[in-house]
Amino acid sequence: MNKNLLLFIFFIGISSLLCSVKFKPNDEIHLFSIPENWPIPVYDFNKMPLDSKIIDLGRHLFYDPILSLDNSVSCSSCHLSFTAFTHVDHALSHGIGDRIGTRNSPVLINLAWNKHFMWDGAINHLEVQAIAPITHPSEMGEDLLNVLAKLKQSKKYPSKFFHAFGDSTISSKQLLLALTQFQLTLVSANSKYDKVKRKEEIFTKQEKSGYKLFQKHCASCHTEPLLTSGEFENNGLPIDNTLNDLGRGKITQNPSDNYTFKVPTLRNIEFSFPYMHDGRFKSLNEVIEHYSSGISHTPNLSSKLKNGINLTSNQKVDIIAFLLTLTDKEFLFNPDYQFTRD
Repeated sequence: MNKNLLLFIFFIGISSLLCSVKFKPNDEIHLFSIPENWPIPVYDFNKMPLDSKIIDLGRHLFYDPILSLDNSVSCSSCHLSFTAFTHVDHALSHGIGDRIGTRNSPVLINLAWNKHFMWDGAINHLEVQAIAPITHPSEMGEDLLNVLAKLKQSKKYPSKFFHAFGDSTISSKQLLLALTQFQLTLVSANSKYDKVKRKEEIFTKQEKSGYKLFQKHCASCHTEPLLTSGEFENNGLPIDNTLNDLGRGKITQNPSDNYTFKVPTLRNIEFSFPYMHDGRFKSLNEVIEHYSSGISHTPNLSSKLKNGINLTSNQKVDIIAFLLTLTDKEFLFNPDYQFTRD
């Protein structure tokens, strides 16, 4: 049987298990709130209300390298809280045994509004997304059954799973639910941009100019207020002949999807360098230069970029000034999202 088909069946099976999990009634849905004037999340919270005990377990698991084959790599190794939950010290993600992946790690922000995950949308359920990095040979390189065995043999996790779920079982569905609940809490909605929208602050003249330019040239893909459409676009990057990453096309097997990638959110963009799916750009200046003068006109280039984006040097500076208003330091340095030893 085709390997991709087997993986698909496995993901669907796990998803069905997750949907069948019953939670005792609680009043902790307040742990997640929808920011003012934001759309309704894609994620169905009626199916799985948040629980502070499960979130706490998920946070421990997120920062624990026990999930990797050699106990050297955790989720946080590629998704650092201080850098918008991505990495910044190399272009491509690094895994066990100094193995190098093929893509830059995406940020983990406002995941409840996502209907696709990964740069190519290979996963469409947050509940099973963690399976991909845990089992990928160039990332964590582990097997779920072995992960469960290690958790059961550990000193702290049997009691933590009991505290979270009310029984002593440590199962894959509980593991994935805990990671899911923690990641659902990663909501960034308190940048200067958000405060301006709430009429609590005002843009400087330069930021206001940059915002107008952003609305004219960028907002069709980086849609407000999430600052992403969540869709897949070919943004005119010259093809990297070494990686030759087909992006969405590898998943759909549709040539028109070749070299299209999920539009990333621009929230906290100041801290989430390097940029693009392969981390080729180290600075916002390089990104702006690409859109201004570096677009490669491939056959399936996004229709929104067919005419290019012509910007003066001052306009480029103004757009970057606006992009800096998307930094949410309360999110970046929130202790609830950080490593804990308790």
